[in-house]
Amino acid sequence: MLERTHLSLIREVDRQGSLTAAAEVLCLTQSALSHTIKKIEERLGTPIWKREGRNLRLTQAGQYLLVLANRLLPQFDYAEKIMQQYAQGQRGTLRIGMECHPCYQWLLKVVSPYLTKWPDVDVDVKQKFQFGGIGALFAYEIDVLVTPDPLYKTGLLFEPVFDYEQVLVVGKQHKLAGLPHVVPKQLSDETLITYPVEIERLDIYNQFFLPAGCAPKRHKTIETTDIMLQMVEAGRGVAALPGWLVAEYADKLAVRAVRLGKQGIAKHIFLGVREADVDIDYLKDFAAVARKVEF
Repeated sequence: MLERTHLSLIREVDRQGSLTAAAEVLCLTQSALSHTIKKIEERLGTPIWKREGRNLRLTQAGQYLLVLANRLLPQFDYAEKIMQQYAQGQRGTLRIGMECHPCYQWLLKVVSPYLTKWPDVDVDVKQKFQFGGIGALFAYEIDVLVTPDPLYKTGLLFEPVFDYEQVLVVGKQHKLAGLPHVVPKQLSDETLITYPVEIERLDIYNQFFLPAGCAPKRHKTIETTDIMLQMVEAGRGVAALPGWLVAEYADKLAVRAVRLGKQGIAKHIFLGVREADVDIDYLKDFAAVARKVEF
């Protein structure tokens, strides 16, 4: 029968690249580790590794078990952590993954009332903009994914909690500042400033420029919202941001929001969770608190 320890061993050998290194991490002798490997293969009736000189290469069966180990072991670790928290009288930690730069500003307004309502729940935010949010949910690295672009997969649920409009941001003295809306051609001689995100994930490209067969003269990326808006204020370019975020800075910086196209670009902030966790009380209530936040 396949056991958790077997999966841990398979993962560690793959991580370390050799039996000697893996044995040291697992606090085993190399001979003991070799013996355990042989017993696993005998029990399963198929080889897991194939020797190539001094190296080990996973067989097809071994590759399958490695994928299984990488998926299941984090779940075991997470379950043990939750049980430990329950044993200590704690509710747990809500781990939030952020898949968009401006969503962090929104999250700050959600976390404060949530922590007040749930004093025995901690919050941890993973603000890693290039991480794979879907993979992190499946791997139990996070419990909630905040994203404007949900990717629907079996086993995951996404719920919209906040509606907003993506707008163009220009300096107050910019020639486009007084217009009710802009069309793509009007930005063909502009420098567009965006967060460092792949172009195919930028709404201003896939919903504004590309359908019209247009593009800005120059594309520049900046990671920090404050610096981006200061650049816009100084006339160094234009940006596309959520309307609520521009309103937050309206009293601090000389910038204006202009609609992108006659109809605008409507967006939503979604919360993604694992389907199996949807009834966890403090996780479920996070979405309820998020829906009540006003800007």
